Amino acid sequence: MDGKKINGIDNSGEKPMNYIAGMKNYFEKEKAAIDSLNLEEMNRAVNAVYDTWQKDGIIYTMGNGGSAATASHMVCDFNKGVSMETGKRFKMICLSDNTPIITAIANDIAYDEIFRVQLRDVVKKGDLLIAVSGSGNSANVLDAVTYAKEQGAQVIAMTGYNGGKLMQLADYNLHVPVNDMQIAEDIHMVFVHLMMRLFNDAYGKGNK
Repeated sequence: MDGKKINGIDNSGEKPMNYIAGMKNYFEKEKAAIDSLNLEEMNRAVNAVYDTWQKDGIIYTMGNGGSAATASHMVCDFNKGVSMETGKRFKMICLSDNTPIITAIANDIAYDEIFRVQLRDVVKKGDLLIAVSGSGNSANVLDAVTYAKEQGAQVIAMTGYNGGKLMQLADYNLHVPVNDMQIAEDIHMVFVHLMMRLFNDAYGKGNK
C-alpha cells in the first residue's frame, strides 16, 4: 500500500481502521427493521407453533444457504433447549440438515425437489412447515410449501424484501420488510430466539 487515502479511508496500515460509522449505520437498520415488524402476525405464528407442539404434531423447517442455518439452529434450540426447559418434547426436523439425502435427490431428481421429496407421504394435517427464505422465491421452498399445504399442513414463512411468492402461500408470515438480506437473516434468528424465550419463560419448569 502507498499510504494514500481511498474514498477518505486511510489504508496505509499505520493506524487501525475506524469502522464505527458503519457499525452505527448497521445497528440503526436493525432497529428500524425490528420496529417495522407486525407483532399481531408474529403472535399468530407463535400460537401456531405452540398448538402444533401441544398436539404432538411434527414441525419441519427448511431453507437454503444462510436460511438453512437458521432452520437448523431452530431445531437445535427447540429439540434441546425448549424441550429440556419445559419437560415436553418438541418434534422438529430440519429438511436442510441431511447432506446425503439432499445431494441424492438433487443428483437423481432435481434440486428444486430436495425438500418436497423428503416430505412426500410423511407430512400430514396437524403438522407445521416453517419455510425460511429471504427472497421468498426459492423454487425448492415453494415446491415443498405447495405440497405440504395440499396434505393439510400449515405453513409459517420467514421472509424479507417484499415476501415473494412464499408470503402469499403461507398461513402465517414472519416478514421482515427490508431490502437487505443480512438484516432479514439477522431478524429471522431473532424470531427463533424470541420464540424459544417466550416458551421457556411461560412453560419452563420453574414456572410450574
